[in-house]
Amino acid sequence: MPSCAKKVREDLLMSTAFLALLAIIPIVVALVLMVGMRWPATRAMPFAWAACFVCGMIGWKIEVLRLVALSIQGVIIAIGVLIIVFGAILILYTLEKSGGMETIQYGMQNVSKDRRVQAIIIGFLFAAFIEGAAGFGTPAALAAPLLLGLGFPAMAAAVVCLVFNSVPVSFGAVGTPILVGFGLLKDTVGHAVADGQAAGAVMPYANFDGFARVVGEWATFMHGPMAIILTIFMLGFMTRFWGPERSWSVGFRAWKFCIFAAVCFLVPYIACAWGLGPEFPAMLGGLIGLGIVVWGAKMGFCVPKEEWGFGDPAKWDATWSGTASQNTSTHFQAHMSQFMAWLPYVIICVLLVISRIPELGLKGWLTAQKITYNNILGFADISEGITYLYLPGTFFILVALITIPLHKMSAEKVKAAWTESFVKMKSPTIALCFAVALVAIFRGSAVNPEGVPSMPLALAETVGAVAGGIWPFLAAFVGGLGAFITGSATISDLMFAEFQWGMAITQHLAPSIIEAAQTVGGAMGNMICIHNIVAACAVVGLSGREGEVMRKTFWPFLLYGVVVGIICLLLISFTSATF
Repeated sequence: MPSCAKKVREDLLMSTAFLALLAIIPIVVALVLMVGMRWPATRAMPFAWAACFVCGMIGWKIEVLRLVALSIQGVIIAIGVLIIVFGAILILYTLEKSGGMETIQYGMQNVSKDRRVQAIIIGFLFAAFIEGAAGFGTPAALAAPLLLGLGFPAMAAAVVCLVFNSVPVSFGAVGTPILVGFGLLKDTVGHAVADGQAAGAVMPYANFDGFARVVGEWATFMHGPMAIILTIFMLGFMTRFWGPERSWSVGFRAWKFCIFAAVCFLVPYIACAWGLGPEFPAMLGGLIGLGIVVWGAKMGFCVPKEEWGFGDPAKWDATWSGTASQNTSTHFQAHMSQFMAWLPYVIICVLLVISRIPELGLKGWLTAQKITYNNILGFADISEGITYLYLPGTFFILVALITIPLHKMSAEKVKAAWTESFVKMKSPTIALCFAVALVAIFRGSAVNPEGVPSMPLALAETVGAVAGGIWPFLAAFVGGLGAFITGSATISDLMFAEFQWGMAITQHLAPSIIEAAQTVGGAMGNMICIHNIVAACAVVGLSGREGEVMRKTFWPFLLYGVVVGIICLLLISFTSATF
């Protein structure tokens, strides 16, 4: 009898392992096509979705119509994300056409002549604010040409901006990676809360909003130390590879300014995460930190005594530069006051704060305005909706319209901004629709006629058997892999949220901490994300040299993952919370 039971267990393990092998095929397809064959996501993600569709039929015996319904559900979710993307792109192009963005750039270039100080102010703080307001790869693409115009070598500008666009990313685009990325866990969290309450357990959250808030709080513990470590490390990295002295120590000499800038960012960053939720840490941390640090730099506070630069461009290594012009031919002009240039972003902050605080009464009404699609293709358990008025993208679009009279834009400039925004939406629309449709099948596989574990749970059980107790150290690297493949921290969270939840449950770990590691991993994955690298290289004239950039950004990515892994292990060790 015992041998028979053992045989049953072995058969079950083999079955789950086989399902895990099938579940990982779509991810491998995306990885091979995008990394190995260098296909764009617009071509690769449809094939990855098709692979997931076929695996759902083979391993989980899900009928074709149900798989189509799940795919439609994914597309509806993607539409909500795309509204945010469109709004972010629209406000960016509106400011570019109105002259507001160049005015902001003009103000940035006059703060300090020290390239180390400029790297922190523009590459870290300014980009952090843009990440909080827009996200989706815009910070590196915006900050890198600004550094190029100030006299940075193209390679240094691209690498610095890509690496620094990590700490704020989990809270980017007003919390989209957490609020949307983990949105598919709403039912899972609801069941966990109900089960915990039934068992008399004390839960650290009462619903999904509470869960998202707790995830954001844990994420600040993981991101926080890196805000200090990364700024110091990257200045040393910059002076080592692009400085005339080729020395780490030259960059490290600005350590006081790095700590000053990091603290100015972290105080509002952490306060917002713990006090307001995941929408505002990056935006307000970047904005408040930027204002304080710019003032401090002008006063000479913590600024190195000796100004440092990259030396004579004529003596630069040929690999440092790209095809775009250097600072000798790039000049920024002010087209309006700094207040007027920043006003659209200030209005966005005010509107978002008003709409996100329940006590003000607007949040309840906005979230009630929802387009719902029930019983998709006749399946009662497959429904989805879009809270169209509550989406950050709706506020971005509104502010873009308000900016037209504020900045006295001509009809031609308005038309150009809207036209370019729609043109830019083509690739994200194709990639996101198929990517999120894949994710919907991934999680929807939990309902199947075979009664076997879902795709993410099968992966979790199999990987858990191999990883054992070291999973907290590895969790962030999975998030980084997701961002690397999909080009988005939000999609990384969508893809791996249930997998990470399954890993937490099977390993008896706190899901909120493991999910925090996931979203932090998705953020650090921005450094090596193919889409971001391509975009950053394009704007500084390094197209075709993306591989060189990735070889540089890999090392900060590895450092980030190791530090976060250690922090996650410590958090798991010091908390006894199951959920």
